[in-house]
Amino acid sequence: MKKVALLLIVLLGVAHFATLCRCEDDVADDKEEAGDYNEDDDDDEEDDDDTEVKEENGVLVLTDSNFDTFMEGKDTVLVEFYAPWCGHCKQFAPEYEKIAQTLKENDPPIPVAKVDATVANAVASRFDVSGYPTIKILKNGEPVDYDGDRTEKAIVERVKEVSNPDWKPPPEATLVLTKDNFDDTVNDADIILVEFYAPWCGHCKRLAPEYEKAAKELSQRSPPIPLAKVDATVEAELASRFGVSGYPTLKIFRKGKVFDYNGPREKHGIVDYMGEQAGPPSKQVQAVKQVQEFIKDGDDAVIVGVFSNEQDAAYEIYSEACNILREDFTFRHTFNSEVAKSLKASPGQIVINQPEKFHSKHEPASHTLAVKDSTTVAEVQEFFKKYSIPLVGHRKPSNDAKRYSKRPLVVVYFGVDFSFDYRKATQFWRSKVLEVAKDFPEYTFAIADEEDYAEELKSLGLSESGEEVNVGIMADGGKKFAMEPEEFDSEVLRDFVMAFKKGKLKPIIKSQPIPKNNKGPVKVVVGKTFDEIVMDTQKDVLIEFYAPWCGHCKKLEPDYLALGKKYKGEKNLVIAKMDATANDVPNDNYKVEGFPTIYFAPSDSKQSPVKLEGGDRTVEGLSKFLEKHATKLQQRDEL
Repeated sequence: MKKVALLLIVLLGVAHFATLCRCEDDVADDKEEAGDYNEDDDDDEEDDDDTEVKEENGVLVLTDSNFDTFMEGKDTVLVEFYAPWCGHCKQFAPEYEKIAQTLKENDPPIPVAKVDATVANAVASRFDVSGYPTIKILKNGEPVDYDGDRTEKAIVERVKEVSNPDWKPPPEATLVLTKDNFDDTVNDADIILVEFYAPWCGHCKRLAPEYEKAAKELSQRSPPIPLAKVDATVEAELASRFGVSGYPTLKIFRKGKVFDYNGPREKHGIVDYMGEQAGPPSKQVQAVKQVQEFIKDGDDAVIVGVFSNEQDAAYEIYSEACNILREDFTFRHTFNSEVAKSLKASPGQIVINQPEKFHSKHEPASHTLAVKDSTTVAEVQEFFKKYSIPLVGHRKPSNDAKRYSKRPLVVVYFGVDFSFDYRKATQFWRSKVLEVAKDFPEYTFAIADEEDYAEELKSLGLSESGEEVNVGIMADGGKKFAMEPEEFDSEVLRDFVMAFKKGKLKPIIKSQPIPKNNKGPVKVVVGKTFDEIVMDTQKDVLIEFYAPWCGHCKKLEPDYLALGKKYKGEKNLVIAKMDATANDVPNDNYKVEGFPTIYFAPSDSKQSPVKLEGGDRTVEGLSKFLEKHATKLQQRDEL
């Protein structure tokens, strides 16, 4: 019996051992099938070569690991950067596979590859891939952009052209300017757009291909509109001369006179904008009826310069003033005596008429400026700005930035509608505002439609006031004041404006609760503590404005925290952050137009903070920025 029992034990042990072996092999097989196989599990397996290039349906698969190795010695390679989830990429895939087969049969064969840009981040970043699919032809490792049709015929034809041994990239249409040729070039040009860039700047790299495409198209115009670029890191003197503080900075020059570029930054937008800028800043008016229609049906001030002819010295001054402000106003001019008569003007005068709907007994319907030999361009511009809005105008999202940026601004919100059926009601409320506005010339008054400014009303706490008419005041420094909800009348408005004038009103500030514990290396700022922390004149403050959902902000967070820890011992330096989506920034000098936005507020210049433009946002990069502008840094000598 003992022998039988012993035999059974041995047999069970062997079976258990075999089962264990089988399970381990199955797990290894399962791992391998799932792509999770760890080669350390099997010492006999050879290490995979991560530079190996695989092939899918005739298309080579390149990664961060094998890209450079594969490119070595290759004359021409076609590469598609794609994202697996991209619908356009999926649509293009069968066509791309046909291209691969066609170019494989070429003599010599031309490799066709693809890169998953969502995985191969390093390669995608190197080639500034920002959309999918992006197609590039690499000639001896250097990218040649492809922006033609996504068809087999078009792409194969272009690749074969580039693969020709005699092929050379066409010269850049964008002019390269240095201190040696800058003045001669811009002084001679009727109009030229100049980009000041830094080679390391990501925004500049993204702009570069769009800028070059625009340069090519505009060079074919008649007359051509040249585009140029200046490496501001090399030509520091030029950059300083034109106040370049961030990259890229674009400036328009007309016969050497500089103007800000406020247009788009992609090919079609640049082309359209510069085409418009190249035209005259003022359009000629030849009939009285045209002016009458502008005044009767317009929404904005009607500005008309009256001159004897194009050689009139006053016309030259007017044109120069118009050029500088051409984006802010619509300018017109006339040499017609009948038009001049209808405007009650003589040659050499500029007339500003307000549209009929804004006429009132409290102000003249028009204003006239006589342009003399001694009149400066600045005086003409000041005339435009001073009389461009009526005593009580209609503030809208379309004219807000250009017409209603001056503070304090008194805004009366209701259902503003100048159409025939509702004009009477609109003018009824506007007339009550006019009664007050005439007595406070130092303030700007406007009416605004409550639906256009629903968010602003919400920020003032008036979105559910229950009143037909509400009032708010936008003051200097980003401060806002709301009138307590009550039945609206001229006297009610007058009392509110007078209380503001005497400093008796408390500002409305959107704010998260003040943190109970704020002793960490990065101070949390909320709307109610902005003045106390950021505007403290005893301390330098570096503040990051962020959004909780912002990926760039999340990426910056560990470095920003490390920065706070690095300088925690500095008593006169504060590293701070503020959720700009949940708090008001109660100071107009700290503009937040994207996330993250970082400002350095020096102790001695709180109203002129220094914005971090691009640059290195690592601990080291932020430290350099901070130390460059610090006024009270104790560690400076040690660092």
